Amino acid sequence: MSAHPSTWQRACSAIALTVLVVGCSGRQAALDPAGDQAATIEILWTLMLWMCGFMYLLVLIFLGHALWRARHVLSSEPVPHGAQRPAERPLRMALAGWFGLIVGGLIVLSLGSFFIDRSLANARLDNAIKIKITAAQWWWKVEYLGETPAQRVATANELRLPVGRPALLELQAEDVIHSFWIPNLGGKQDLIPGRINSLLLTPRREGEYRGQCAEFCGLQHAKMALDATVVGERDFAAWRQQQLLPAHAPSTPEQLRGHEIFMSGPCASCHQIVGTPAAGQNGPNLTHLASRRTIAAGARPYSFEALRDWLRDPHTIKPGNHMPQVQLSNSDLHALTSYLDSLK
Repeated sequence: MSAHPSTWQRACSAIALTVLVVGCSGRQAALDPAGDQAATIEILWTLMLWMCGFMYLLVLIFLGHALWRARHVLSSEPVPHGAQRPAERPLRMALAGWFGLIVGGLIVLSLGSFFIDRSLANARLDNAIKIKITAAQWWWKVEYLGETPAQRVATANELRLPVGRPALLELQAEDVIHSFWIPNLGGKQDLIPGRINSLLLTPRREGEYRGQCAEFCGLQHAKMALDATVVGERDFAAWRQQQLLPAHAPSTPEQLRGHEIFMSGPCASCHQIVGTPAAGQNGPNLTHLASRRTIAAGARPYSFEALRDWLRDPHTIKPGNHMPQVQLSNSDLHALTSYLDSLK
């Protein structure tokens, strides 16, 4: 029996270490800042953690002292009615000091919050790229704005940013209230129908990060992810230039058949593929669909099989989404999947 406590202790230690490592680092961790705004918010979080932790420790100390004192008083001789205990004056002084400590702590936290807020509001916008993000149930429409309409880039469920360069995000919602949050890069910002909010992100470390809708927005709220990739300036310019290109033309008989199915069916009325007659705006832009890491806003990693399953029955993967199920034969389904899989 003596071996069991040590086994449990080792297991608990391993679990605690795993929680600490996973919770404080990774591609979706607010305590692993990869941008100016996230690092600034972490300063405030650290200040609140130490301040509240210190106060909590004092509460435990005073509680322990009070319990000890109450036990000591109960075991001592009773005090005559109207008499004052010798320890009441120090107790009053301790309470006054405790009151002052609370007020002082609140002032420190208020000042810290004020200066952090001013720091975020006064961030520099030099050479910032402008990106319009529209949230819908349950996906993200991402548009990189340019000086002319021809320089506009539209994609879905993915955000690519150049390292060291500010990105000014214009946020709005299409249906219900959503909330934009990429923990490694910055704080949360709500997207409200009929209102345009803004958020500034300045990434400082290249890598892949995961964003998420942080406001319950319906049945598939948990499957509304946003992949964020921070790359060098040259890689970003090359990616943007590639995104401006029209879709690849079908090159095989099967892809040609899939192209015909897409253009003649309901798909073209909801989705846009630049360089083709498809110009729908209700669903995600599919011009470079096969270059994305996931489908259905992170519901599944991208693969030919996952795409085929999505086209066969999108409600099996993401129940309640607004994409209708289109009845296709196995051969037509495979042809349509082959065409969309060629859009890189």
